Amino acid sequence: MSPNNQDIRNRLLVARLPSMPQILLKLIELCQADEAGMAELAKLIANDAGMTAKVLSVANSAAYHRGGNKVGLLQALGVLGSDMIKTLVISESVFQTFSGFPHSGSTDLRSFWKHSLTTAVMAREIAKKMAYAHAEEAYLAGLLHDVGRLALLAAAPNEYGFNFLAQDDASLCAVEQHTLRISHADAGAWLIERWNLDSFMADSILYHHESTMRLEAAHPLIRIIHLAQLLSSHDPALPLSANAGSLCKINLDDLSLICDGAAAQVKKAAEYLGIDLSGVDDLVAPPARALAAPVADLAQQRLTEEVRNMALSAELGQSFARQKGDTQLLDVVRQNARILFNLENSIIFLMNGSGQALVGVSFGQQQQRLAEFSIAMSGGGGIAASALQRRLVFLERDGTRQGLAEEQLMRIFDADCLVCVPIASASRCLGMMVGGVPAWRIAELKYREKFLQSFGAQAATALEAATRDRGEIDHRIASLKEDYRESSRRVVHEVNNPLSIIKNYLGVLDDKLTRQEPVADELLILNEEIDRVGNIMNEFAGVAPKTQTGATEINRVVNDLVRLFRESRFLPPSVQIVARMPEQIAEINGSADILKQILVNLLKNAVEALPRGGHIEIDNKGQVQRDGRVFFELCIKDDGPGIPAEVLAKLFSPVRSSKVGQNRGIGLSIVHNLVKKLDGLISCQSTGTGTAFEILLPARNAATQGAAALSIKALA
Repeated sequence: MSPNNQDIRNRLLVARLPSMPQILLKLIELCQADEAGMAELAKLIANDAGMTAKVLSVANSAAYHRGGNKVGLLQALGVLGSDMIKTLVISESVFQTFSGFPHSGSTDLRSFWKHSLTTAVMAREIAKKMAYAHAEEAYLAGLLHDVGRLALLAAAPNEYGFNFLAQDDASLCAVEQHTLRISHADAGAWLIERWNLDSFMADSILYHHESTMRLEAAHPLIRIIHLAQLLSSHDPALPLSANAGSLCKINLDDLSLICDGAAAQVKKAAEYLGIDLSGVDDLVAPPARALAAPVADLAQQRLTEEVRNMALSAELGQSFARQKGDTQLLDVVRQNARILFNLENSIIFLMNGSGQALVGVSFGQQQQRLAEFSIAMSGGGGIAASALQRRLVFLERDGTRQGLAEEQLMRIFDADCLVCVPIASASRCLGMMVGGVPAWRIAELKYREKFLQSFGAQAATALEAATRDRGEIDHRIASLKEDYRESSRRVVHEVNNPLSIIKNYLGVLDDKLTRQEPVADELLILNEEIDRVGNIMNEFAGVAPKTQTGATEINRVVNDLVRLFRESRFLPPSVQIVARMPEQIAEINGSADILKQILVNLLKNAVEALPRGGHIEIDNKGQVQRDGRVFFELCIKDDGPGIPAEVLAKLFSPVRSSKVGQNRGIGLSIVHNLVKKLDGLISCQSTGTGTAFEILLPARNAATQGAAALSIKALA
């Protein structure tokens, strides 16, 4: 038998075996929740036209209907009863599903159906006798206990076609294991596990040919299916043994009654399902037999396997890439290794950050000691060597490369050998997958060495991509956090300006009230500054600020601000401020609040640059033209020590400032952004004798004025 044909699991993956029908899944959920009353059953069946037709057909059959008008669905449910309805839904759903298996249509399934129905009927009666809460679950498990035989027939029709007709017993499992490296019990459990049922059904199928002694303490469903399978295979001409029902604690008399009543129930179920069981008893099941060695060209077989492995590798790569997070990805890697290579016991190690050790990864129910397992790369064992060389190795018990870690893993896995698959890319090893296997499987796995190596490479590629994606996400999160911190600093910085003005003006207000002087102007200023604080907070919160329509008169804003600085305690006595404003009106389009915010920042910076006193000048130099546009030029100048060269080089970017406070050093970057909001320009000149900021703000109706200026120039 060639290794290509031994690996039926690969073909099970691509055989497109049917999924569990939704109506059956919902029925099992209802039954397990003890909610399968008549109302719920009616609602469930009414949603499935095919099942509705089947129920009506049985209810109107001669066995239940005695003349008169045909009954409808609700009447049919009352006629048949909930137990019969459940049996009918389960049987019909499974029958339709089984009929969809590849190659089942060309095979005589009558013996298969009789055996499955008999096991199902007996399983339900045993469950009732044991007071097992979910009799329908036992019936379904009985129907499905041999589904692995159909799965193997679908995956390997040429190799398994003869043995499908063989008698279902332990010797058949031995022949299947020898020839296909998988028994129908294993294949059936694998298929049921894909249906994700919250049940011991897969286990009951896996162990239905297990020795009775090993199942004495097993879950009731496992024991029920084991006993039902034995009874359904028993020759009715021979008496049952005295302790036949001991596994389920059922006495011999009750067991005999179950066996005697099964035939009639099976016949009735087959009639309802439209299965012809006539002549089945005359069929003699052949003994199972091992397959003869193939005579096909081995080179051609190897080529076929390589092509299939390439296709599987590509599919694995896509499957791995779809996983979210390292833990989910590595769990899927282990599951696929279990299916593709029959690595039932395995652990995944990841290289630690320093590259000095391999550390075990925890998965779900896996033993905790495996998750805490660590292998030093300097230890010299076979696993470390495999990781360093990025090469697949097989380690046998008492081998030359067996260290303490390898010995521990063999004992944990209860295995003779370890297969060590590097999870490695072309440049580095990210980790290892280590599985425990019996010695007789080494030759098979060595034959598939390239596929195993490719499997590890696909896992590494997906792991690297996940790590890279996580790094990008972490970078984006860090960037968002930094943006938020920067926005928060800007808000605090800008809010402090009006709050400082409010605080100073409260002092002015107190003095005037003491002298009983009018305070209307001061209250107006306080109200304006409070509104400005609200606008700044709204802008930070994403609330659209109230847009200021119309014109803003530069001279008025500057004069008001200079008066505010002079009258409040904002301006030290040692600092003099002078505003030179022309008599003509200087209007711009935009918000007066924004212009005020710009000037407050610049004036505060100028004051802070003059700790020993000095002069500040604000000069409106009137209209200028730049690139065909008309601007008002506003200059704010101080006679301080100037701006350091390293700060001047990045003047309008947030910088580290020597000023006190965590929000210092961002004022000029805010000014730059605010000038841009007004569609203006800003520049700075600074020497050891002072600093001057030049702000160009577009004149109101600048486009018209620019066009007029160009027309005058053309006429001249």
